[in-house]
Amino acid sequence: MKYIQVKVKPNARISALEGPTDEIWLARVKSSPVDGKANKELISLVSDHFNCSKSAVSIKSGKSSRIKLVQIDLK
Repeated sequence: MKYIQVKVKPNARISALEGPTDEIWLARVKSSPVDGKANKELISLVSDHFNCSKSAVSIKSGKSSRIKLVQIDLK
């Protein structure tokens, strides 16, 4: 199990996961922060980057914040 801190920037031109810089990752997502769309896109980005399923990624804290604590179950 791995935890990462992610700063999310919604409404970006491209979706990308960058970092870490000072142990904080930067996620640029195209989606707007409405109805959890940006969180869903963040989970998809993290799962693609760490090569795991989307069900293995969850947001532990900061669901409505720009800084989130994300848990990744690596098996």
